[in-house]
Amino acid sequence: MEYIERDITAKLVDYVNTFPVIYLTGPRQSGKSTLLKHAFPGYRHVNLEEKDIREFALADPRGFLNGLGQGAVIDEAQYAPDLFSYIQSLVDERDEPGMFVLSGSQNFLMMKNISQSLAGRVGMLSLLPFSDKELSVGGRLCEGTDEWLFSGHYPRRAMRGIKPADFYPNYIKTYVERDVRLETGVQKIDKFSAFMRVCALNVGSPVNLLSIGNAIDADARTIASWLNILEESYLVFRLKPYLKKHVQRYSKTPKLYFFDTGLLCSLLGITSAADIAMFDKRGQIFENAVIVDYFKNVYSRGGFPGDNTYFWRDSNVREKEVDMIVEHPGSLALYEIKASQTAKPKHADNLFLFEKNAGGALCTRTVVYDGPGKMEMNGTIFINRREIAW
Repeated sequence: MEYIERDITAKLVDYVNTFPVIYLTGPRQSGKSTLLKHAFPGYRHVNLEEKDIREFALADPRGFLNGLGQGAVIDEAQYAPDLFSYIQSLVDERDEPGMFVLSGSQNFLMMKNISQSLAGRVGMLSLLPFSDKELSVGGRLCEGTDEWLFSGHYPRRAMRGIKPADFYPNYIKTYVERDVRLETGVQKIDKFSAFMRVCALNVGSPVNLLSIGNAIDADARTIASWLNILEESYLVFRLKPYLKKHVQRYSKTPKLYFFDTGLLCSLLGITSAADIAMFDKRGQIFENAVIVDYFKNVYSRGGFPGDNTYFWRDSNVREKEVDMIVEHPGSLALYEIKASQTAKPKHADNLFLFEKNAGGALCTRTVVYDGPGKMEMNGTIFINRREIAW
């Protein structure tokens, strides 16, 4: 099958030359195994989802590791948690870069083992579904905006031409039945599925645990736990509010987004790209797509976008909001995201409002929209979502 080069490859190779252990995580079917096979053809590759290999690793971890040779990729390593202490011993004994590359889709299982056994010895990277740049270079990026939002960016769907209406419902069912039921112990699967749909309805909105719980008859503690499962599975993320003393009247509640809009659309019950055009949440889906594309590009450089990326909302007036704020040393990059094809000066109003109350911080203003080209208006850059370079 055709292969599209992943932007994270350079950072991955750099880490292999630096750290003794590399941990590559991300959602199921984001392309981790394919990437590792192309990046490290000389390594021994094993997958612990295969029963006989997993049983060997569990029964004789020392023999299993010694039989892998000088460099090995272990997929779905969380299925043999005892391996981690033995990997630690080998790393401490040999202290060589690139000894083991571990990958896994269940971050809630992996991180516990890594924090206990491999802290300080591991370089961590996250691989998400294709970015717009990757799909564009590979000639697979959808032309129309609604098709772009509906199709999503999962590699298997894009590369094999699977219809989104076929791919995503099956992906969701497999995730719920396999990862949620078997690996987290959640028993109320029907309610969890309803919870995911309610999360989709709240895309781009501040997270209200009580409101989500009321919608499915669950308490706030359960909702908080289930949200953590979705986050650790790389299905959703929460964008933090910008909380600085010099900015007045701000909302303190994070906003909820999905790591893939195809998955989001499926949970919203959207069955075709044509349905999106008049959908009441089209603006939020567009906003989600732009923000997550920024996250993908930061992750591909080894960064952690959640550390310095925010939004701002006036606690008194909902319409006064900056969709995304990226904090750089000495400056703030402000982004307003509009699904409109027409650039209007008023689209930048909230950016100016925030800058006025930003305590003298140096700010750049950008409106990402769906119109043609790039232009400057009153010192604000208006740029098409396909042309922005993160």
